[in-house]
Amino acid sequence: MPSPRSADHSAAQPPHPPRDTVDALISQTRRLRGGVAAVRRDTTGDIDRTDDPQQRWQRALCDLAVHQLDDLGRHLDQLREGLPADPPPPPGSAYASAPAASAPDAGPRERGSLLSRVGSAEWNLLTDAVTWSDELFQIFGRAPEDGGLTLDELPSWVFSEDQPILTALVTDCLVDGKPIDGEFRVVRPDGVVRTVHMSGEPVLDEDGGTASMWAVLRDVSELRRSERAVREARDSVRRRRDIARTERRVAVELQEAVLPVWRGSPPPSRGATAALDLAAHYFPSSSSAQIGGDWYDALELPDGRTLLSVGDLTGHGVAATSGVATLLGAVRGMAVAGLEPGALMGCLNQLLDTSAQPTLGSAVCGRYDPATRTFLWAQAAHPAPLLFRGGTGRALQPPDGVLLGATPGARYAQAGERLEPGDLLVLHTGGLQPFSTHTDTDTATDTGAERLLGLAPRFATARSAQECVRVVVEAFDDERREDDACVLIARVAP
Repeated sequence: MPSPRSADHSAAQPPHPPRDTVDALISQTRRLRGGVAAVRRDTTGDIDRTDDPQQRWQRALCDLAVHQLDDLGRHLDQLREGLPADPPPPPGSAYASAPAASAPDAGPRERGSLLSRVGSAEWNLLTDAVTWSDELFQIFGRAPEDGGLTLDELPSWVFSEDQPILTALVTDCLVDGKPIDGEFRVVRPDGVVRTVHMSGEPVLDEDGGTASMWAVLRDVSELRRSERAVREARDSVRRRRDIARTERRVAVELQEAVLPVWRGSPPPSRGATAALDLAAHYFPSSSSAQIGGDWYDALELPDGRTLLSVGDLTGHGVAATSGVATLLGAVRGMAVAGLEPGALMGCLNQLLDTSAQPTLGSAVCGRYDPATRTFLWAQAAHPAPLLFRGGTGRALQPPDGVLLGATPGARYAQAGERLEPGDLLVLHTGGLQPFSTHTDTDTATDTGAERLLGLAPRFATARSAQECVRVVVEAFDDERREDDACVLIARVAP
């Protein structure tokens, strides 16, 4: 609708845009709308069944884009059809108010259509006449027979917090001749709250004074609701990310405090432990969003033997890392007290089964005796240690053992392996394999253990456990893993 510039200058009909051009724009808008709807369907899925803030934010953005494209399509439709035939303007009126878009015999307007959400009004300061379009009565929920609201009555329909906004808009227009551009909330008689955007300008008389005020009011409630949903979802994503960063920082600090202070080879030790050359490495998960429950440990015992252990607790983050701290403390305490690996595993199983927050875990615990070069070990549903000798490698035959925390009163068998000078023991957790590309796990053959065994020729030429760790890092460190992992390497002194 053209905006009148003066009381004695009637609104001229603008030139109609080329219909072919508008049709092309409408087609492009519809294709784009369909594309956005497809993105919303394919990327967000069933939003009612997830509490993921990022998915809700994505869905809110798609909803907002669809809503705005619907608005654009309706604008273009109206542009193509042109203005409906205007009734004769009333005497003294500066413009003719927009009539209903539908024909007299048409049904009710579609709820939420463009024309039902845009209305116009004029307040004549000379005659005190108020002219409202039918659409504006619908927006305000006011019966046409009651007449339009005067400028004095209008503020009583507006939220008290928004009344100063309306007052400033009207005052600037009537006194200073400024255009109107602002929003406020209206409370309808039925209690429904609508957000209305008001734009317009003063209509000047021949002497340059303000004769009336003309405005278009648009119901933007749905648009603002969609924008608010996007903001709230975005804020939720940011809060979740802040929480995740904080939890990761705490988990990293806790993990660094729990795992041995040496990363790589440990410092030189005293006594018979020097018969073992040790090195270790921790591999974080590819997502780096959470720290897992993987651990490794090597401890010199009072009797000169050495405890070697690796394991993995279910879960991620602070809870899993604090569980590792508890478990490692128990492992060290029981090993120092002289418990053999099988009995130690049974106690760990009872500890996890009776803890306040039950969890599951897998582990390997072994004890190396340098006097006899014997490695005595037990396992709980964990990958077996790998023994490398003479340029080849094999997995040790595992003794019986079930998952920690799965079966009360479980017993764990032990196995012994006599080592030779120069032998290499590799203890590892199960997260070394990269993201699986197989849909059938039975067809997945590229496991971490098999790939470690493939490094046997390179291990044979290494001169220390630390060099062996470097070989493992070169082979595995640049891969994307579903979980974190660790490797502990023990080399028997020649």
